[in-house]
Amino acid sequence: MEGYIQTISNGTIKRYVQFLEINNDPELIAQYRYWHSEEHHWQEIREGIKAVGILEMEIYMLDNRLVMIVDTPADFNWQEAMDRLATLPRQAEWEAFVARFQGCNAEARSDEKWQPAERIFRLY
Repeated sequence: MEGYIQTISNGTIKRYVQFLEINNDPELIAQYRYWHSEEHHWQEIREGIKAVGILEMEIYMLDNRLVMIVDTPADFNWQEAMDRLATLPRQAEWEAFVARFQGCNAEARSDEKWQPAERIFRLY
């Protein structure tokens, strides 16, 4: 295992970890990877994520299971940010587009799809 290089901030951040299962279809999984790649992502979505105050977002995949890690400022309000994100350019279009991979309603917002995880261990 190689690991992933991370930049550590000098301040306090808040971290959110969420899970989502996508359709267990190799073709759909390949397409989902394609649309999340650096070359093919929608720039407006990346800009919107940053515009609502998210500092870093990563998605990891194992088979058809996804883990999303989101780092934000310590005073970040998740619900306010998700409400704002839902109004930004192309966000509703993106959610409808990826719904076919996620097996959910095309009108569902991101915060309605991804399920929050509970932290049960932390190494200090």
